[in-house]
Amino acid sequence: MNIFLYLDENTWFHRLDPRTKVIGVLLLFGIVMVFNHPLYMAAVALGLVLLGAAAKALPNFWRMRYILALLVVFSTVLWPFFAKGPTPLWSWGRLEVSRESLMYAVAMGLRLASFVAAGLIFLSTTTNEEFTHGLIRLGLPYPVAFAFSTALRLVPTFAGAGATIVQAQISRGLDVESGNIFQRAGKFIPLGVPLFIYAVRHTNMLAMALESKGFNPGEPRTWYLNPQMRRADYIALAVLTVLFLAALFLRLQGYGQVLPRL
Repeated sequence: MNIFLYLDENTWFHRLDPRTKVIGVLLLFGIVMVFNHPLYMAAVALGLVLLGAAAKALPNFWRMRYILALLVVFSTVLWPFFAKGPTPLWSWGRLEVSRESLMYAVAMGLRLASFVAAGLIFLSTTTNEEFTHGLIRLGLPYPVAFAFSTALRLVPTFAGAGATIVQAQISRGLDVESGNIFQRAGKFIPLGVPLFIYAVRHTNMLAMALESKGFNPGEPRTWYLNPQMRRADYIALAVLTVLFLAALFLRLQGYGQVLPRL
């Protein structure tokens, strides 16, 4: 089972400088945050899907399809009760659903899914080492960049350990398929104990490994990985910046909003 999101492909997105990818994904997040109209958000989501196809990241989209679908569904169900609009559709006591709140809820679901999609594109095309190097080249202190790198490395490690623990318990006769959703979820709670012990042990071993190698984050260091900004990087940043400014201009002109809020 592949628990890492990085996909080793030879695409133009993979060849971009890590600084371009970091700034680019932040610009994509900004574009996603601009609109709260479902049609505009659907256009942004479609653009991210096309960008994911160009970066050959769609296999990770498929892996996360249930999470993406649940984000849209739960947001559509819950947000209408927290946002108010001038055109009521249904009310019961203090609960009220309006046409604007329902459209806003759909847009928020698409926004959350778009956030995940942008992150998936970034993680599908950027290795952990490239991400760390990009943060440092952008001026982030090395200890902070190293903490980000370690956190990203530990997430798939713990996910793999959790999957191994579940499979080991299933081979010993643990039934995780019977019962309702709450009963099945309750069966996974005791499995958190060995996972917690593994996390503590792994963290302790990592600390001892760093100490034994004389790790000092304040010392100057050389780099084997040394990517350089090229014409494609500047073009990509320019295009994303123009798209972000255009989206911001449209929002300030009153387009792409259902309710006057983010």
